[in-house]
Amino acid sequence: MRREIQAIFADSVAVKQRFLRDNAAELERVVLLTAEALRSGRKLLFFGNGGSAADAQHLAAEFVNRYEMDRPPLPALALTTDTSALTSIANDFSYREVFAKQVTALGRAGDMAFALSTSGNSPSILRAADACRRLGIVTVGLTGGTGGKLAKRVDHHLCASATTRTARIQETHILVGHVLCDLVDRLLYGDLQDRAPTVPSRPGARRALRGPSRSVRPR
Repeated sequence: MRREIQAIFADSVAVKQRFLRDNAAELERVVLLTAEALRSGRKLLFFGNGGSAADAQHLAAEFVNRYEMDRPPLPALALTTDTSALTSIANDFSYREVFAKQVTALGRAGDMAFALSTSGNSPSILRAADACRRLGIVTVGLTGGTGGKLAKRVDHHLCASATTRTARIQETHILVGHVLCDLVDRLLYGDLQDRAPTVPSRPGARRALRGPSRSVRPR
């Protein structure tokens, strides 16, 4: 059994290392855009199914409460937690609408939405991504394998492309989420705030991050 345990750990590490090689620049863009959105008074929306629903709730809580640093609460919502909304939408319309309707009700232009789907093909996630696009919400897709249909329907795609195994993909997603929480906190309130970074260049995506202060609280 020791050998099997070591193999599982090695597989998880390999998937994360491949993710880093393939996605480091895009993840940096997402971190900077997230910090800028929060500084501008926007909010974050997280959604996914199954284990990805749990990850969505986990990450939203890190922003609303805290990650490691004591700082003001930051506005983030997991669209997986309101059972009355979820069940009424699924019952009255269809399950594929459970996130899209919440996005339409709660989202505003300039917000950021994080769509977690290991396959990238979940109908409920795809419908929500389309709703975000209509509203001008910036979308980040966290996927695995080929990225599925979601890869072409989001503004920023972060893909654990080394595997199609759900467990390995979700392990990578939660690490990505923790990187996001850590660096956004440090950009807004910590040791990165005086470096005035700029969103790495990509056509139509370059925007400077103006210097924050510890007293800044998103509206």
